[in-house]
Amino acid sequence: MAINFGLLVIGAYLLGSVPAAYLVAKWSRGIDLRQYGSGNVGASNLLKLTSKWVAIPVIIFDLGKGALMIWAAQLIGLGVAQQVTVGLAAIIGHNWPVFLRFNGGRGALTLAGVAIILAPKLGLMLLVVAFLFVPFRQLALGAVLAVASLPIFSWFLAQPFGIEERLPITLGFLALFLIMVIRRLTVPRAAIAASLSTRQLLLNRLLFDRDIRDREAWIHRAPNEASSTSSKKSKGKVDSVK
Repeated sequence: MAINFGLLVIGAYLLGSVPAAYLVAKWSRGIDLRQYGSGNVGASNLLKLTSKWVAIPVIIFDLGKGALMIWAAQLIGLGVAQQVTVGLAAIIGHNWPVFLRFNGGRGALTLAGVAIILAPKLGLMLLVVAFLFVPFRQLALGAVLAVASLPIFSWFLAQPFGIEERLPITLGFLALFLIMVIRRLTVPRAAIAASLSTRQLLLNRLLFDRDIRDREAWIHRAPNEASSTSSKKSKGKVDSVK
């Protein structure tokens, strides 16, 4: 069982590392998602730059990565703590993929997939809370608030688990929240935010998942404004979104 668990953790990380949004953007538009829009290698940025018909399969894939790995862990009879570990591995793979030099997306969809299979009531609550913010165009804020609420409500809603099984779920959801926060706060500073104080920068990233408050200015940045570190490497590669 220990060998199966170890192999599943490695498999979860590798599957999580598959950068579907990045690959689809390259194949369909010939662009590097890291240099356009929000700079995020995820389905939300892909949707802004392409179309729903291009982005929907990626959304399903990213959601399915987390769900599939938890389902596989349950199928082979792993305990709740081991299931949580497998889910964490899938999310870490998405956020820090080996195939993109450990610079990936934010893992929100993969996290939702993990939550839906691990604790269905919590997973549905996560989606409902997050999408309440869609009409206000603040999905990133809704996502962080929803994930922050998971450890709080998991003790009461993580059915049908008993008390001894709720603890690893609660700790697991706390770890998921910390992973989301760490990922948001540690991306390279964008050139457009060079004049911001560190405090303002971190607050914007934590709440809105972007370096500046102005959403339109953020998602319509020029390629050389994507980040102060990566723009030098990518200069001259792509001049416009095809």
